[in-house]
Amino acid sequence: MSTSSRDSGPGVSPGDQDPRLIEALRPICDSGTGKALLDLGWVTDVRRQGARALFRLALPNFAASQRDRLASESREALLRLEGIEDVQIELASPPSSGPIGGAGHGSAPGGGLPARQAIPGVRRVIAVSSGKGGVGKSTVAVNLACALAGRGLRVGLLDADIYGPNAPTMLGVAGEVPEVRGSGAEQVLQPLETCGLAMVSMGLLIGDDQPVIWRGPMLNGIIRQFLYQVAWGERDVLVVDLPPGTGDAQLSLAQAVPIDGGLVVTTPQRVSLQDARRGLAMFVQMGVPVLGVVENMSWFLPPDRPEQRYAIFGSGGGALLAGEADVPLLAQLPLELLVREGGDQGHPVVLAHPDSATAVAFRDLAATLAERLSLTGAAV
Repeated sequence: MSTSSRDSGPGVSPGDQDPRLIEALRPICDSGTGKALLDLGWVTDVRRQGARALFRLALPNFAASQRDRLASESREALLRLEGIEDVQIELASPPSSGPIGGAGHGSAPGGGLPARQAIPGVRRVIAVSSGKGGVGKSTVAVNLACALAGRGLRVGLLDADIYGPNAPTMLGVAGEVPEVRGSGAEQVLQPLETCGLAMVSMGLLIGDDQPVIWRGPMLNGIIRQFLYQVAWGERDVLVVDLPPGTGDAQLSLAQAVPIDGGLVVTTPQRVSLQDARRGLAMFVQMGVPVLGVVENMSWFLPPDRPEQRYAIFGSGGGALLAGEADVPLLAQLPLELLVREGGDQGHPVVLAHPDSATAVAFRDLAATLAERLSLTGAAV
């Protein structure tokens, strides 16, 4: 395979159109979104010159780690075609727009991702992710934020799960309405102070039964408002509860703000791992450091026999995922009735039952992350 590293402009070498080349390349996909490179606009100018196949490969910065794999798979697919003996890949500047960005995504000079903009007053940003719903991601985000605040840190919590905002209920502020000052581009939202931290959530702005039926541009807009039009003040750390999956909200946040690290939440169950791998791959492709894996619901602790452990969802899943990605398994959180009760009643288990096994595990997780990110508070 001959590979050119020049930034090929519109005047690429002429060649013959061969529909077979397009069809051969169509199965090659981005591992994060599962979309075909052709549909994403990352592969263009596919053509043939005699026995040689040529095309341009223009990967966004966040997908650069896939370049060798994508080039190898593309080359193999084309060489399987009758009459193709060589493949030339022309490396080009990343696309300035396309299906990944779409409306609402600006681009940096020269194409690719827009420049990330720090949040004034916020020192560190931690994103909490999961590949699927139902693994306790929001429970982890809320209790981790409370545990960090318990270390004397000035903590903010951004509930970015726009379609399923649960943080207000878990923090006991459901039904409260935050103060909004100004209008238009000058509008500023005052976060609610609760449980020792400041928080904002879509759940504070809509009714309990009101669905959020938004697509990309509107979703991107509210994410940016929560980042830059909230009076966060001085915060040592902002914990962001991402929605499950790898969609517009995750991409918008990762492209907008520098994230100091991401946590991937899973259960020990193998089905949960399949989806958690996608969330982890998203962090890698977006250039977000992966702090590690948090395994939730590792075992059930019955309230009348706390010395017993029942592996309801299996065992070893978190360690397997962490080992595959070569990242730490940061915590194994037990399943206790106290956690469910605290979430429903607006009293996080870290605060309501500080001596419980789950609360201790959350405080240990907070201590580990504080050390990793050099976070120091008033009282540790």
